[in-house]
Amino acid sequence: MFNWINFVTYAVITTATPGPNNIMSMSNAGRVGLKKSYPFNLGIWVGFMAVMIICTVLSSVLHALMPIIKTPMLIVGAGYMLYLAYTTFKRSGEIEERQVKNGFVSGLLLQFINPKIYIYGMVSMESYILPHFQNSPIQLLGFAILLATIGCFFNLCWATFGSVFRLLFSRYAKVTNTVMSLLLVYCAFSLFA
Repeated sequence: MFNWINFVTYAVITTATPGPNNIMSMSNAGRVGLKKSYPFNLGIWVGFMAVMIICTVLSSVLHALMPIIKTPMLIVGAGYMLYLAYTTFKRSGEIEERQVKNGFVSGLLLQFINPKIYIYGMVSMESYILPHFQNSPIQLLGFAILLATIGCFFNLCWATFGSVFRLLFSRYAKVTNTVMSLLLVYCAFSLFA
């Protein structure tokens, strides 16, 4: 039976934590305003969907051709989650700002060089989705779009809150990082339950 709670917990924690998309969305919206940052965020969403579809196809092929890789992929996925938990816990409240372009193409191209979403897509597919839906291409496509949409939702949250969210995150960084780290540890161990 598909475990929606574990899947959604992993997806939310992974996409809500700071990464290139979230930081650049926040920085961009703080610089040019939320309305002018929409093309950039739309580019992120379209690129994110493309990468999730690539990860779905790649994971499906690997899952179908080499079932022996399941355990190593689970171990790698759990290891990555534990690494994310450690780095999230150790992270300070400082958020680095970078100058970013606010166009659709910039957001789109960012996805193809963002390792966080490749790992997010592959771990999601191999650990949570493929064991239950491997023979249903339409459902797999739906999950790829869902994964991208969850990511886009949190990009928009970061953009919406902009500098206000940055101040709150900085002020309560230790508590926030600890909670997110513990949830990531839970997700890592739940892969083997």
